[in-house]
Amino acid sequence: MTLQLKPPLPPMEAQLIPQIPEEPGWQYEPKWDGFRCLAFRDGDKIYLQSKAEKPLARYFPEIVAAVAALRARQFALDGEIVVPVAGRLAFDELLQRIHPAESRIRKLAAERPALLIAFDLLADARGKSLLQVPLGERRQRLEEFAARYLDGAGSIRLSPATRRLAQARKWFRTVGGNLDGVVAKRLDSPYRPGERNAMVKIKLVRSADCVVGGFRYSSHGKVVGSLLLGLYDRDGLLHHVGYTSSIKERERRELTRKLEKLVQPPGFTGSAPGGPSRWSTKRSSEWQPLTPKLVVEVAFDHFNASRFRHGTTFLRWRPDKAPRQCTLDQVERASSAELRLLDKNA
Repeated sequence: MTLQLKPPLPPMEAQLIPQIPEEPGWQYEPKWDGFRCLAFRDGDKIYLQSKAEKPLARYFPEIVAAVAALRARQFALDGEIVVPVAGRLAFDELLQRIHPAESRIRKLAAERPALLIAFDLLADARGKSLLQVPLGERRQRLEEFAARYLDGAGSIRLSPATRRLAQARKWFRTVGGNLDGVVAKRLDSPYRPGERNAMVKIKLVRSADCVVGGFRYSSHGKVVGSLLLGLYDRDGLLHHVGYTSSIKERERRELTRKLEKLVQPPGFTGSAPGGPSRWSTKRSSEWQPLTPKLVVEVAFDHFNASRFRHGTTFLRWRPDKAPRQCTLDQVERASSAELRLLDKNA
């Protein structure tokens, strides 16, 4: 029998909501911080697909090999590719895989192999499509597939799931690091490619107090466009860790005047904008250094590789906070236990 599903297939997506749904009829899962991946196998043909419906196989040869090694010869899985490093998930290691040189990819795959964490079964081991099957039954089929074909410790792992609200809340409270939060899916829903009406996500958002070590002017005029954020390390060096641009429009001109009075090099005494990093841009040298006097509280979702991965959200000024109190230990967490959730007894 051949596989009934043909890639690319738009993955089912989630709508962001502020709270975990509490009414009956939901399945809860950890929200893994990786690359979404749909894995198709049809005999000797293996295709890994990204969320954007692009091929992923060349970037993750070890996952291709793991899929090829399974005794099942026709199936389709939905999951997340992650790279564990020292017990944590390293998103930057994923980004490094998107590289034009095959030799570089092979080297990284050997040094730090990825995992495919499967959370849905889209076609069974006979190649039959399960898209119209309700999630509750698909989950049961996925667990049976995992018990029969996955060894529980290889490169393809089963993501945990629960119908217990208390367990979902526990995951949301206790798991930090690189776990986004919790996903909730309607148990009675079929798999809806490209739609967001049967799946929601509740993300973990944190805040931190940061020093304003510099700013950039807006591209639309000589008013502040973004504040450059810094945190002190244990040696007292102020490192650039990201930015916030969510400043109210009506406040920009007055804030610009305030910032211009504080312009004074060096701004950052550790890593600075424009230094050698993959996230530098052609505008990264066009910034104004400030005397480290201002403190701002910002909301963020991820901090890894010594930076906020995305732009942060401005919350408030903190005139009550001394700049030297704004340290990296606010955002650096001890080794997180997210990978332990893949153990059956976690």
